[in-house]
Amino acid sequence: MASLYLIRHGQASFGSANYDQLSPLGQRQADVSGRFFADVGLHFGQAISGDLSRQQETGQRVLASQPEPTSLRIDPRLNEVDNEGQIAALLPMLCEQDAAFAERVKAGRSDSKQYQKVIQAVFNAWVSPDCPELTNTASWPDYLAGVRGALEEAMEQAEAGSDTAIFTSGGTIATAVSWVLGVPHDRIYGFYEPVFNCSITRLIFSRGRVSLSNFNDTAHLQLLSQQLGETLVTYR
Repeated sequence: MASLYLIRHGQASFGSANYDQLSPLGQRQADVSGRFFADVGLHFGQAISGDLSRQQETGQRVLASQPEPTSLRIDPRLNEVDNEGQIAALLPMLCEQDAAFAERVKAGRSDSKQYQKVIQAVFNAWVSPDCPELTNTASWPDYLAGVRGALEEAMEQAEAGSDTAIFTSGGTIATAVSWVLGVPHDRIYGFYEPVFNCSITRLIFSRGRVSLSNFNDTAHLQLLSQQLGETLVTYR
């Protein structure tokens, strides 16, 4: 069996002028994760990242601890779901349909918990079969096809029994898991919101079959938090 390790990026910079960069804690999460992989003998035969800065930096920091690091290949199909485009396309419709939801939207991005509720409503509308046609952002079927294609290509290029690192984001991981498990559209968000920074989701595959081995695992960060006296486990 060969494996794909889907690794979410370290903590990004919510609330800053540029969200798409690792915070100091996010950099630390990536660094210690990389040393953990090296210490347990997990050596990646190939490594792939989306083209977002937070994904690439996480990959570079993790790979820096590998004894013989492979190069990081960039594949934009592994980018995070386009929350901004989905909000622009679907939020007016959702606010018109639900006055209470419209009031929550007014909390804006100053409140990450309220913003997450907005993301949830928009995401669920996006993946629904009833979603209207979108012009300025990818549809759910197109995004799913891109993620699936990126993973299938990674599996085709992997050597037998090898380990591949994929540095990506929570929405991408939820999409991958929903594809592997065949979950209905109204359950997909349940795999999105709980994804921790630098968590590990492992897919195992052989002869065209792919299975979910573990999801959103943070055991390495929990262990290192205890050993180093730091708080390394975060959602956002």
